[in-house]
Amino acid sequence: MLAVPRHFPGRMAQIISVLGNKGGTGKTTISHMLGHGLGLLGLRAVVAVTDTTREPLSRVGRRYLPVDARRPDQLAKVAATLHGVDGWIGVIDGGGGRLDVDDQLAPLSTLVLLPFRDSHEDLRTVRKDLERLPQAYAVPSQWPTNALARDSAFRSLDALLADFRDRIIPPVMALAATKLLLHLELPDLPSPLNAVCRGLARHAALLIGIEVPNDETPIRKQGQGEIAVRTPARTRSLQHQAVAHAA
Repeated sequence: MLAVPRHFPGRMAQIISVLGNKGGTGKTTISHMLGHGLGLLGLRAVVAVTDTTREPLSRVGRRYLPVDARRPDQLAKVAATLHGVDGWIGVIDGGGGRLDVDDQLAPLSTLVLLPFRDSHEDLRTVRKDLERLPQAYAVPSQWPTNALARDSAFRSLDALLADFRDRIIPPVMALAATKLLLHLELPDLPSPLNAVCRGLARHAALLIGIEVPNDETPIRKQGQGEIAVRTPARTRSLQHQAVAHAA
């Protein structure tokens, strides 16, 4: 079990933690989708993996930096390093469905995302997590693409989470290609996956108060040199309740 340090040496400007008290909801996949999507939007991102059951991934070919943060000292080092670097976003993959880790990571985060699937068990669990973590937003993950199954999923969501609809972001539809992001060596990714990752990342960026221009230059893939990155415009009007709770 990972014991997250109670005192980080400073807090990053922007931390997105992907948490949740149930395993198998897609936390790791969503974390890497966010990292990839942020890179496509021209934003520097690090994805820190804390799940001890996961292996570190190669950086080659990625538009973000995957880092090993499975030990408390590694996670503290990542936080300390990024604290002194402008223009970066840290994505922390809580993974593993560990309540104690969630409770320690959540206060350190600008935004908490809670992936869940369309089962009643997931819906009941994410409801408890939303009650427990006031700065969190739920993310329908691997949402059905079949019309009948999708309608059924939304009916269940309305029945069990109606009072939290303002804290549920648009669903991430089921897409087989998402598993490619978890390959040790990243292959070429299909355009539909890039589009989904970009949409998810843009929504998360808006929630933490970052407006990304449509013509932003993507981060170059690792192993292909470095490029300058523009700092995106930040507007107070885009600051969301999540930021206020985390401040």
